[in-house]
Amino acid sequence: MKPFRKNVAITIDGGGIRGVVITRALTHLEEHLGKPVRQIFQLAAGTSTGSIISAAIGAGLTAKQMHELYISLGDIIFQKTLRSKLWLLLKYRYPLGPLADALKKHVGDFKMGDFWIANPPIDIVIPCFDLVENRSRFIKPWKAEYADWPMVKAVLASSAVPTFFPAVDDRYVDGGVGSYANPCYLAAYEAVYCLHWDPAETTLISFGTGRFPQGLKPGQANKLMAWEWLDPVLGAFGQSADAQQVHLTATMFPDLDFRRYQVDLRENIGMDGADKIPELITYGDALWQKMLNDESEAAPDFRAVGSAS
Repeated sequence: MKPFRKNVAITIDGGGIRGVVITRALTHLEEHLGKPVRQIFQLAAGTSTGSIISAAIGAGLTAKQMHELYISLGDIIFQKTLRSKLWLLLKYRYPLGPLADALKKHVGDFKMGDFWIANPPIDIVIPCFDLVENRSRFIKPWKAEYADWPMVKAVLASSAVPTFFPAVDDRYVDGGVGSYANPCYLAAYEAVYCLHWDPAETTLISFGTGRFPQGLKPGQANKLMAWEWLDPVLGAFGQSADAQQVHLTATMFPDLDFRRYQVDLRENIGMDGADKIPELITYGDALWQKMLNDESEAAPDFRAVGSAS
């Protein structure tokens, strides 16, 4: 693995229980470098499950501790009840209480501004979407508007995926509702324009939480019933937005040491798929091997092909 530069940032996509993939890979990274993630990264940006991991990094948890918590708490956060089975008739599948309690107990009951006055300070960027003002919000510890926000509130807001969890304060939902399920461009912008890091001295590690198998079989599209379009359309939207963020980061910050790592899943594993933790651990090992072998993904090329020269 190529050595990191002077300044090191991490970004983590959304994905619910698939955060197991990331915590497993980060556990290997800690063992490889011989130090905890809090001493590796000075900036962490994450959406949904990525916000949980980012806040935990800022709070000083090791990756191994995070990994053990994901494994032990998965069935509690995503507890299968009558509500989760009849969610189409209700407003959401899971209450936020178990996640809030776990965050307070294991990560800490402190304010966002505490990250900035810690020794050493760390910048945490947590995106969420404000349904009242119809815009994305970027919750940061150095921003006066958010310094007094409880960390738990910020993380819950970024994690409140519609239909899975209720909106926080009846207005804030998952950051992926905007364009930031993958927050790598947010982190690059934060590093260069807010923290004033020199891109030539900065490494940005971007982790995906697993890419679903995509694509229909030939002749299948016009055979789909109306409700069967939901998965392919949402899948195409999510992967297109993800690719756009990677492209923007690579294009706008060419001097940055930008490394994007993602794994292909053999099956769709939902954000509440706690029964798939053993498989997710294996995917985490595969993600680490990609990182160790410098197998970062190339940014997609959005230039027109076949144009006259």
